Amino acid sequence: MKVLVLGSGGREHAIAWRVKQSSNCSELFCLPGNPGTAQIATNLSGSVSDFEGIKSAVLENGIELVVVGPEDPLVNGIRNFFAADDKLKDVLMVGPGKEGAMLEGSKDFAKAFMTRHNVPTAAYRSFTSQTIDEADKFLESLEAPYVLKADGLAAGKGVLIPETLEEAKSSLREMLGGKFGKAGNTVVIEQFLKGIEVSVFVLTDGKDYLILPEAKDYKRIGVGDKGLNTGGMGAVSPVGFADAEFMKKVEERIIKPTVDGLAADGIDYKGFIFIGLMNCAGDPYVIEYNVRMGDPETEAVMTRIDSDLLSHLVAAAKGRLAEEKIVISENGALTVVCVSGGYPESYGKGYEIFGSEYLFSSNPSDKIKVFHAGTAMKDGKLVTSGGRVLAVTVNENGIEKSRDEVYPEIDKILYTNKYYRSDIGMDLLKYE
Repeated sequence: MKVLVLGSGGREHAIAWRVKQSSNCSELFCLPGNPGTAQIATNLSGSVSDFEGIKSAVLENGIELVVVGPEDPLVNGIRNFFAADDKLKDVLMVGPGKEGAMLEGSKDFAKAFMTRHNVPTAAYRSFTSQTIDEADKFLESLEAPYVLKADGLAAGKGVLIPETLEEAKSSLREMLGGKFGKAGNTVVIEQFLKGIEVSVFVLTDGKDYLILPEAKDYKRIGVGDKGLNTGGMGAVSPVGFADAEFMKKVEERIIKPTVDGLAADGIDYKGFIFIGLMNCAGDPYVIEYNVRMGDPETEAVMTRIDSDLLSHLVAAAKGRLAEEKIVISENGALTVVCVSGGYPESYGKGYEIFGSEYLFSSNPSDKIKVFHAGTAMKDGKLVTSGGRVLAVTVNENGIEKSRDEVYPEIDKILYTNKYYRSDIGMDLLKYE
């Protein structure tokens, strides 16, 4: 089967790496891909937002399955575009249509969906600049800290957690005033949930589902979860506190009602659902839905799937997921993201990357995997091209062993202004 993975980050590199290992994968393409995917696939020039360009690439290369990595093309309706085109309508796709993608495209839509289908989540209300006085009163009714979310897509940075009421009211006005562009025209204010986060991933065909390995990611830039929110500084899978009892609650209270709710609402959903959860004293509550895999969790999760991912993806796209069984490795995965100094604010680009034998390795048996996120080739050299540069993953039994192996390898990777968090996984040691 000829497969196209859309996207250019670490998530897409990890998905492509896993798909490549299937005996059913005859040719693998990435659009636009990165220097890492170039080692295992044919990179095609183009943009994930250029649907006509993607159409040309699919038809020219005889693509049979498209796996959509990032959220933007899903929210903008790439599945609908394919379904409406006589030449594309029979191409299989992993990723929901525009209506299903609203679970991520609109926080207000997602919260209303959860309320309608009795999925446990924090109390909330949505506000615009026209209802700012009501928003102030709602904030006054809540206990600190406060959760403010831009309704639309904001590149993973549209959530603020002010510690004081005064700061919350000020942040609300900044958001409604354009801090996150149109994404902040509506702001969802939520009750703050006290607990510890975990990311749960589901692949569904709209009726049946497979539960992928869970993970915990690390959003803040600084050690000890301090500083600004980022796209993610690392991830760990499995998550010690997400034991069988907790995951049974997640499946019964959240996964089943979510999948059944999509069907009840008439939404034909074939793709991934990323469920961001808070474990509140043993009970799961949904923080958010995403309609694709998370990043950098994917770079950990994909290394723990021992069954044929491509078989699962094809079955989901065809509506035959009931026939599939997922096999998950007992070994864990720990991922540390190397970023450019200054990220998530301004940072330099174009610095040469060198020093590790794994930078261009695609051997599935390697204990260390380096997934490219923000890299490029310039004059024959690998250079930095983004804020998150590389996601370095190790597969080992236990967090302590994983940390002992991953950090020495990260020290070998050299580029100007390299930065990473040194505490990935440490908070989970007590659960092992």
